[in-house]
Amino acid sequence: MRIGPFDISPSLVVAPMAGVTDRPFRSLCRRLGAGLAVSEMVGSDPGLRDTPKTRWRTDHTAETGPIAAQIAGADPHWLAAAARFNVERGAQLIDINMGCPAKKVCNVAAGSALLRDEALVARILAAVVGAVSVPVTLKIRTGWDRTQRNAVTIARIAECSGIQALTVHGRTRADAFAGAAEYDTIAAVKAAVRIPVIANGDITDARSARAVLDATGADALMIGRGAFGRPWVFREVAHFLATGTTLPPPDVREWSAIVSAHLADIHSFYGEATGVRIARKHIGWYVHGIPGGERLRQRINEAETIVGQRAALDAWCFLIQSGAASRPRTDDRVAAPFALPAHACSYNNHRAPAERTRIRPEEIHR
Repeated sequence: MRIGPFDISPSLVVAPMAGVTDRPFRSLCRRLGAGLAVSEMVGSDPGLRDTPKTRWRTDHTAETGPIAAQIAGADPHWLAAAARFNVERGAQLIDINMGCPAKKVCNVAAGSALLRDEALVARILAAVVGAVSVPVTLKIRTGWDRTQRNAVTIARIAECSGIQALTVHGRTRADAFAGAAEYDTIAAVKAAVRIPVIANGDITDARSARAVLDATGADALMIGRGAFGRPWVFREVAHFLATGTTLPPPDVREWSAIVSAHLADIHSFYGEATGVRIARKHIGWYVHGIPGGERLRQRINEAETIVGQRAALDAWCFLIQSGAASRPRTDDRVAAPFALPAHACSYNNHRAPAERTRIRPEEIHR
């Protein structure tokens, strides 16, 4: 897939998700096979630009290009200014959010609420495209609700406005994330426009990715919740689409290395107070479905320092590497990525050698 001067290969995109797709997660997904990663949405309110949250969300230091930033809001002038601000901060692609279903976003007529006002959509797109020299893309849903599926109309407006790629999530705003995504509307959008169309919704593994491509004819896929705790899903999908064969998930050693590196990157990026808090949800996703994983999640949640979280994870990794089978299980979204030894489930009674983990007794054995 090509967006402006950029060749997006593989044609797999990390979805912009508030509270998830920060720089550490984007960088990790790129290393593990994503062709593009879009930032958390950055609000267009100029009064919020000099806040820690905005500084984090617009920090692209050492990030692999092309760098994509998503902006959100409802005022064409504010959004145009937000686009320029993000380009100044290093963005090489600007994505406009018209797909977020969250009440706090829709209540201010932003996100997917904009789909109800096609004239405003046209004004916003024209303002943003005219404000920057980089490619501008758009993310939408199929409509406001099932009686107002207007994605095809919005897509045509987008194409006429100079939007260079369009992502469609296969649900309406009213659906939020309930039920199954539908792909007929995405297929209709693809048939109606010549710009690249990216399909999004319920893509959780290699086979569902293939099915969505077949159903929609889309040029690319965007994966969001399917990457929670499984950032390697991008390389699995890319491999399957290229070869038709299934790539095994990480063995215990690679799993440990990926999770450890991600935790360290979170701590380095945010610092202790915020980093420790943000790390908790990611570890919870990583251990979902792994026997004994709940104990690690508890220890990570209890730890209030970087040292405490590192010690908890290092002890866990030592346990699983000391006796876990390296043969992975089947490629199942909810199954553990590998088989664990029985002693890993007794995590509370074990710790790794101190020289490897720097474990403090009060952090592990309380």
